[in-house]
Amino acid sequence: MARMKFVCDAERCIECNSCVTACKNEHEIPWGVNRRRVVTLNDGVPGEKSISVACMHCSDAPCMAVCPVNCFYRTEEGVVLHNKDTCIGCGYCSYACPFGAPQFPSEGAFGVRGKMDKCTFCAGGPEEHGSEAEFEKYGRNRLAEGKLPACAEMCSTKALLAGDGDVVADIFRTRVVQRGKGAEVWGWGTAYGSQQAGQPPAQQQPAPDAKSKP
Repeated sequence: MARMKFVCDAERCIECNSCVTACKNEHEIPWGVNRRRVVTLNDGVPGEKSISVACMHCSDAPCMAVCPVNCFYRTEEGVVLHNKDTCIGCGYCSYACPFGAPQFPSEGAFGVRGKMDKCTFCAGGPEEHGSEAEFEKYGRNRLAEGKLPACAEMCSTKALLAGDGDVVADIFRTRVVQRGKGAEVWGWGTAYGSQQAGQPPAQQQPAPDAKSKP
C-alpha cells in the first residue's frame, strides 16, 4: 500500500501561490484558514528560498498524540485526517504541530470555538466518499477519484510533489543528481552536515608551518 507524502523542491518554488489558490478554490476553504501556505526565507536578499507548507501527514503525528478526544486517524494510505464531529476545538493539535497545519476558522462569533480544519491530502473525511456531507466538512475527495491533490497538480514549476512517498523520493533524488549538486542544495547542510551524505569527513591536513615532532 502506498504511503502518501508531500515534498516541496525549494530550488523550483517561485512563490506564485498557485498551490494556495488551488487548495482554497477546490475545497471552498472557510474564511481565515489556509490549509497550505508559501513560506519565504531570506526574503529580498541573496539566497532567498520559498517552500510550500501544509500538513505533512507525519508517520508519528504529534496532533494525534495530544488530541484528548482522539479525533485524528490515519488512513491505509498514511494520510492523517480528523473527524470534525468528534473534534471539540481545544486547539491542542495546533500547538503540537510543528507546521501549524491545524487551524481555527475565523468566521463566527468572537470567542466561540469551532472545529479545527487542516489539509486532508484531498482525501476527504470519514463520511461516504463523494457525499455532500464530506464535501461540506472536508472538501473534495480527489484521492477517491484517482487524482492527486489539487495543490500539486496546479504547481506551475512542479516544485510541489505529492503521491506515493517512494515515487516522490525517486523524483527528487533524480533532480538532485541531474543538477550535479549535493551539499549546495538548500537545507542539505542542516539535514546531513557539511559533508555529502554517505561520504567520510575529509582528513584535516597540518598547517604548512607546523613542525613535526621527533
